[in-house]
Amino acid sequence: MDGDRVQGGIIACERRPAVAVLEVPGPEAFGREATVLELLNELPIGVSGIRATGTVTRDDYDQVFRPLMAAAHREGRRIRLLYELPPEFKGLTPGAGLEDMRLGLKYLRLFERCAVVTDVGWLREATRLFGALIPCQVKVFHNAERAQALEWLAAPTRSTAAHRLLPEEGVLVIEPSQPLSAEDFDAIAATVDPWLEQQRLRGIVVHARRFPGWQNVGGFLSHLRFVRDHHRKVGRIAVAADGMLADAGPGLADSFVEAEVKHFGYDRLDEAIRWASSASERSA
Repeated sequence: MDGDRVQGGIIACERRPAVAVLEVPGPEAFGREATVLELLNELPIGVSGIRATGTVTRDDYDQVFRPLMAAAHREGRRIRLLYELPPEFKGLTPGAGLEDMRLGLKYLRLFERCAVVTDVGWLREATRLFGALIPCQVKVFHNAERAQALEWLAAPTRSTAAHRLLPEEGVLVIEPSQPLSAEDFDAIAATVDPWLEQQRLRGIVVHARRFPGWQNVGGFLSHLRFVRDHHRKVGRIAVAADGMLADAGPGLADSFVEAEVKHFGYDRLDEAIRWASSASERSA
């Protein structure tokens, strides 16, 4: 008999201590889903995805969002993000809200496009408001439009600001026809930065019948950042455009850029290119 022994002809029962089994409750026992912030798989190449449910905490950001952004920063790549917020999403804890703001500001320049997929009304309106203030394209889609969101995220960048580099003149010509976006300046930088790695640019010529303005605050901020990062590498800037802003532009630009700036009429493009290309190597 297992657990018993014979002692003096008497069967003695040896009592063993009972083993208590402790069941550790999962997150759902405290009103939280087991997975609150999760990375999505099976997405198009170049697209990252996150789904949020329940109440997101700072720990969720540290375990999911922070590694995603840190990896992109380490690899030097931009982020195209699909952010799914289903009806189960309840919101952020105060700590998660602060972490969201801090990480967003730290890695803001890494974002190229962001598609928010949700049917929740207040989230849709808040996303539209926030999206107008940051230097990347943000679009809102309904849950039934998830496929369209992925298609938009995966689509190649299309700049509405036509531009061309004239190697012999050492001049970049930019011809915007629609309000400028952050993607326009990304495309322009992709054209001119390899040149600037080898030599400075003699000039930039902006050619437009009327200055079209900016698509949103993000486009304006990207414009400022482009000027900040490039103006010391350019000798001259010619504005071949009509309109009041074109007339005032050179005077305003003198306060922000080191390059020499001059205004030409829209029909004087060739003259503007000749002037921009005549900058000396020393001034360029």
